[in-house]
Amino acid sequence: MAKSPLGDRGLHSRVVGTLGQRIVDGELPAGAILSVDRLGEEFAVSRSVLREALRVLQSLGMVEPRQRVGTQVLPRADWDVSSPQVVEWRGRGADYFVQMRELLEMRLGIEPVAARLAATAMTPGEAHRVQECAAAMVDASAAGDDRRYLEADVAFHTTILAASGNLVIAHFASTVEALLRTRTEERRHTITEYTPSSAHRHNELARTLVDRDPAAAERWARELLGETLAEFIAEGAQRTR
Repeated sequence: MAKSPLGDRGLHSRVVGTLGQRIVDGELPAGAILSVDRLGEEFAVSRSVLREALRVLQSLGMVEPRQRVGTQVLPRADWDVSSPQVVEWRGRGADYFVQMRELLEMRLGIEPVAARLAATAMTPGEAHRVQECAAAMVDASAAGDDRRYLEADVAFHTTILAASGNLVIAHFASTVEALLRTRTEERRHTITEYTPSSAHRHNELARTLVDRDPAAAERWARELLGETLAEFIAEGAQRTR
């Protein structure tokens, strides 16, 4: 009996996820050759499912077909490291703190500008949403509610990016969401000793957005992300001791 399209999609996702994670974790290092025949035996899937999975990894810059050789794993410098899929895989492995530093440095260059733009471009509904999220983060921090804090944090930042009125900046929201959600892959809880002060900075940023103050919004966004970056650098250093 032929497999259903839904079944094929599930198999396809499993192959993509497994191979992507192996590449990120170094189990399949740069230069390794992926054999369709061997992978077919391991995953018990058709060649068409495997080829489609490899095309997805190729679109992420992780593999490349070579004539008369096979599909070769590419070095990290070629990966689309802003792709939510790659962010998720890196967040599950040894790259967790490295990726946090890299993307927080990038966010420092993007989100303060987004906050400045959003202060004048966002709708009243978006301003209310940001204010609600900030209040929820303060409440969740006090209650020790990791899940509620994370969901409010995701909504807070993605709303500001989308409200900037800049399509390129808004597109970065999916990367930021994927990065924030890697916190659930880490052994520690989302709420830490740093959370109360972070929640306060989110609340201050929300206030400046509601007040339509571009300069203050940019300043608070920069302070918020700068402090978060410093916290992750410090914690990453402690983990490597």
